[in-house]
Amino acid sequence: MATPSLLLYADSAVNADQLYLGRAFVPDPFISFTVGRKKYAVVNALEFGRMKRESEFDVVLPLESFIERGRKRFPDRKIAAAEVISLIARDYKIKSFVVPDDFPAGLATRLTNLKVKIEVAEGAIFPQREIKSDAEAEALREGNRCSAAGIGAAERVLRASKIKGGKLIFEGKPLTSERLKLAIEVGCLEAGAVSLDTIAAGGDQACDPHGRGTGPLRANELIIVDVFPRVVKTGYYGDMTRTFLKGRASDAQRKLVAAVREAQLAALKKIKAGVDGHDVHQQVLDTFARHGYETKHTDQGSVGFFHGTGHGLGLAVHEPPRVNATHYRLKRGSVVTVEPGLYYPGLGGCRIEDVVQVTDSTPKLLSKFHYDWELK
Repeated sequence: MATPSLLLYADSAVNADQLYLGRAFVPDPFISFTVGRKKYAVVNALEFGRMKRESEFDVVLPLESFIERGRKRFPDRKIAAAEVISLIARDYKIKSFVVPDDFPAGLATRLTNLKVKIEVAEGAIFPQREIKSDAEAEALREGNRCSAAGIGAAERVLRASKIKGGKLIFEGKPLTSERLKLAIEVGCLEAGAVSLDTIAAGGDQACDPHGRGTGPLRANELIIVDVFPRVVKTGYYGDMTRTFLKGRASDAQRKLVAAVREAQLAALKKIKAGVDGHDVHQQVLDTFARHGYETKHTDQGSVGFFHGTGHGLGLAVHEPPRVNATHYRLKRGSVVTVEPGLYYPGLGGCRIEDVVQVTDSTPKLLSKFHYDWELK
């Protein structure tokens, strides 16, 4: 059976599939396709020379020559991506392209009007992205080194803060989530990565797992710091979370944090190739149940543990596989986060997250930062 020709139209600065195919950053959408095992890109003069030198495409073609030909073949049409792809299909005798499920709908319609056949891939267009090579694992380890740099910056700010009237004061001003995120993001940038959508949320704000946090941070409250930076050089991500408290924790807070760490260790012990991710997730649920932490879903929101145990990490911060209530057997070489959490307004939230590569036995830890959380 012939290898299907894949077709992408996206930038590679954001689109992980496009970056995976050519390993070069281009900020604007461009055409790439495959014929057999060969990888092709069609780019304008602005990118042509750089792509020939820096990318992993086997063939880099000039967009301008296709536009010139397109004007002759389609004299009554504005020449854009669809017309260029039509010429490519003709040149390379491609009867049908396979496209990802996020392929632009407008472009798909125009291609159909030009009698270019496309088929949407069932599942990922590059399923091999799930299994990370040694080089990719090292790139992810580097991403998590940058995560640790950001978390370390947050810890230093919290340790240096003073407690006055229940608030945290840093450099003479109330410490806010925004100020803490700035320290985190500068730390990541200095380490070689860009951290966007950073989470530094305290108190009840931390009970919304994706809430970034805003306003003053208070003493004696749990503060979730979740840092998922993208390494500038490679495009691979890190993703780590630690929970801190500046001041003195209550017994209930200590019990909460201890349960989350115990659940994470239980999940890590379970992870290996061939294990169902559902069973890993259930291990976390069982741990929380033993400690009396109940999950409830109401019209006002959810409390307890109400997200997945983990997700894949690579050129996207969330990618296959998922470690949650769905059934999926983990594969050797895949990389996943392990991030159980508990969230109860009035008490606060706690999440602890690390990144591992699945092996045939003990998973390989790709992140490193201590678990000391109560800062005096």
